[in-house]
Amino acid sequence: SLAGGGAAAWMSPALAQGAPFAEGRDYRRLGAPAPVPGHGKIDVVEFFWYGCPHCNALEPALDAWVAKLPADVAFRRMPVVFGALHEAHARLFFALEAMGQLPTLLKRIFAALHVQRRRLDKFDDIAGFVAEQGVDKQKFTEAYNAFGVASKVNQSKQLAQAYALEGVPALGIAGRFLTAGSLAGSNERALQVA
Repeated sequence: SLAGGGAAAWMSPALAQGAPFAEGRDYRRLGAPAPVPGHGKIDVVEFFWYGCPHCNALEPALDAWVAKLPADVAFRRMPVVFGALHEAHARLFFALEAMGQLPTLLKRIFAALHVQRRRLDKFDDIAGFVAEQGVDKQKFTEAYNAFGVASKVNQSKQLAQAYALEGVPALGIAGRFLTAGSLAGSNERALQVA
């Protein structure tokens, strides 16, 4: 729990429940390396789904954690595609990313789904919501259906397979390790492990 402890205390690896992190208990080593961007930094990827309540709940802690990452770490988000609804949300993510609207709308999408309980599972609902946020509906529709977005969705599927992803939220590290709340005991501890 973040209550009362302050962000610095809960993020310190030295305070991680008084024990070092153990492979198999807190994280899993991949059998074969997953692809990483060629930026020369340590790649940390958060696998998530907009509709996941655990992903939504992790957002404030994740934001605080990302803000304190060292300069040699590159953080990115990757929407997962386990089915048709996940694919619609992944297309939403990548279309907004292509349009430069993702920083503005990421939290609004989580809020729409988890606070306002809006249904964003069909394209018309998604496009209507995005238009309400001030995004040009026609340009969004073009981006959503663009070849580049479809390619990103396929890359997302491949990366999830490379990490042998079973659920979200999860964190992939350097193309070699995976941690998640289900492994580490809590999502906050997974951030410590990462």
